[in-house]
Amino acid sequence: MNLTHLNEAQQEAVLNTDGPMMLLAGAGSGKTRTLVSKIQYLLDEKNVSPFKLLAVTFSNKAAKEMRERIGRETQHHIGALQITTFHAFCAKVLRHEATQLGLSRNFTIYDTSESKSIVKSILGKRGISLKEISPNEVLYYIDGLKNNGHYVDQNDSEMEDEIDKDDIFYQYFLEYESELHRSNAIDFGGLITGVLNLLSKFPEVLSRYQKRFQYILVDEYQDTNRAQFKLITQLAAHYKNICVVGDEDQSIYSWRGADIRNILDYEDIYPESKLIKLEQNYRSSKNIIEAATAVVSKNMARKGKEMWTDNDRGDSIKIVECQDDRVEADFIAKETIDLIKSGVDPREIAIFYRTNAQSRVIEDHLRQNRIAYRVVAGIKFYERKEIKDLLAYLRLIVNPKDSLALSRIINVPVRGIGARTLRKIEDEAIKNEISLWQMLEKLTQEYEEYKFLRLSAKVRSGISRFVTLIQECIALNENKEEPAFIYEKILSESGYYEALVAEKSYEAQARIENLDELLSGIKQFEIDEKEPSLLGFLETITLDSSVDQTDGEAVAEVSMMTIHGAKGLEYYYVFVAGAEENVFPSFQSVDGGEEAIEEERRLFYVAMTRAMKRLYILFAQGRMLWGSIKFNGPSRFLDEIPEGYYSWNYHGKVHKKKVKKNFSGIDYDEEFSQDSNYSESSSDVYISTQKVKAFTYSDGEKINHKLYGEGVVVSSDGHGADEKIVIKFSDGTRKKFLLKFAPIDRV
Repeated sequence: MNLTHLNEAQQEAVLNTDGPMMLLAGAGSGKTRTLVSKIQYLLDEKNVSPFKLLAVTFSNKAAKEMRERIGRETQHHIGALQITTFHAFCAKVLRHEATQLGLSRNFTIYDTSESKSIVKSILGKRGISLKEISPNEVLYYIDGLKNNGHYVDQNDSEMEDEIDKDDIFYQYFLEYESELHRSNAIDFGGLITGVLNLLSKFPEVLSRYQKRFQYILVDEYQDTNRAQFKLITQLAAHYKNICVVGDEDQSIYSWRGADIRNILDYEDIYPESKLIKLEQNYRSSKNIIEAATAVVSKNMARKGKEMWTDNDRGDSIKIVECQDDRVEADFIAKETIDLIKSGVDPREIAIFYRTNAQSRVIEDHLRQNRIAYRVVAGIKFYERKEIKDLLAYLRLIVNPKDSLALSRIINVPVRGIGARTLRKIEDEAIKNEISLWQMLEKLTQEYEEYKFLRLSAKVRSGISRFVTLIQECIALNENKEEPAFIYEKILSESGYYEALVAEKSYEAQARIENLDELLSGIKQFEIDEKEPSLLGFLETITLDSSVDQTDGEAVAEVSMMTIHGAKGLEYYYVFVAGAEENVFPSFQSVDGGEEAIEEERRLFYVAMTRAMKRLYILFAQGRMLWGSIKFNGPSRFLDEIPEGYYSWNYHGKVHKKKVKKNFSGIDYDEEFSQDSNYSESSSDVYISTQKVKAFTYSDGEKINHKLYGEGVVVSSDGHGADEKIVIKFSDGTRKKFLLKFAPIDRV
């Protein structure tokens, strides 16, 4: 077998076949090429049967690509090769051995939604409200146990100190596993712990698999969790011919259960192991790879690689200081246009950001400049479910006859108005030749006439609350209340925000960040427009989005993605947006201690090393976050790039804007200077000239509500933004309002 296409370290990795080995493969070092060559060498030169070899990786795509590349080079039948993912391998083992665990071989693998249904049932049987404990919170706990390799009736002293079996959540776990077993089912994490359970209880099964797999190879080893580590360690115990391939500097998935200890402690588990480092980078210019290596070398949790390259020195890294996030997005758009005009293929350009919510302002500017783009492994901002939901609320306020918008959100969040109930109401609206909204208003005002619809008290209550909220917002809109105020009222009083907070999941947190970013977009619209209105904002979105449409022709697109989504990819030109404290590194990591900061630094390293030719790193002096301007300052990681590797550029205002009140109650001029000094506390400034009072309105005080007319204050509770007020109106009805959103005046 000819190995001349490999460098010296790669050849050593291929030829070293017996005993444990760790291959530390840095970014762009030809890891996949080396791994494929090693498998081919074992098959063709060492005459290892494909049935005696096991290679595991993390995605079906990676496994398929590896099988195909080997299939083109070897004489062995590709179908005999065990190149697979951890979960697919474990599913196959369990299909063969399921009866040992009391399951039939046709067991079901439950997805997340089915697992969630089981948890809901468990909580329901215990009389626990889903608002009290979110099913996602329970599933997160269960995933944590399984990521660590824990299963029911486990005899594992290592886990004893880590698990409180008296914790109520552990009792939920036991009930959950019992229900799975009764249903002849396994969940995704249970595939791996199921095999661990099998190998622990039946030594003869363990011995059989240990003797079968003479050579074991693990790709992306830095991404393995503790359960996967235990599985591989047990399977390799007989021959000890285990080769793990990974890069501790690209371990960025701890939030998904990845445990960097697996790679850092490998030599403690296998003291006789051989360590080979692939340190030559074939992807990036000298400037990029040396600067990235200097940054990641600040981490303590490392094995000590020093990446280098024979590539040209290349362009200096361009650090771009921008006046604000809109100027940052404008720079990216204009620079992208210049690159494309110079002959660069748009597919060789990528824009990275730390969180999905950051894409909104960049997408806006790309559309305005008619730059085609695609969001990789994600959804465009205005196409995300939560954004479309809230925009549907706003569209309904502007146009109550918009039945499409109404149908979308009448039961979001859940109000008990299911598809069957909605269909009955729609049919009645058609019969009466009125809009769906008018039908809902009739139901709240004249229900006696529509008793034949047989709506339950719960449904009627849900409809009533929904109609009241929309009517109040319509009144606010007609009185020219600022769009952001109406948006916040909808978000708060509809229960949408509260429902996401209760979920306590990573996905829900991302949705919350997107909704906060939509608020930032609305407030920015208010700054830019002399007479901002809901209708104007919705029209802006619609018109901007129409620029994004094509006639069905294939268009070369710029790529946009989170940095987590960029791992494994490469582009000639890369923009990294938002390199600021509390953005990148994230505010969670800033509060999370040194381990969290080190993972953020690894993420920064991943971002840098995706760039092949030119790297732009941008930050904003002031950024609209959560509906207000924040002055976070440049990321600490910029300070860690050595001098001589970058040029520092300033990109100022694009258009002169008016001076307007900002959202903390302070005047600011958008043309703030690059040289301005901001104190550490300036990011969260709040000025109040009013003394704190017990309540804004006294009991018995007369008020006038813009929608319901005159009334009397019955009671108040809460303080500040959470202050609520109960009003009794002249018709005898009592209504409770969140005061900050209530359109009332003293009589």
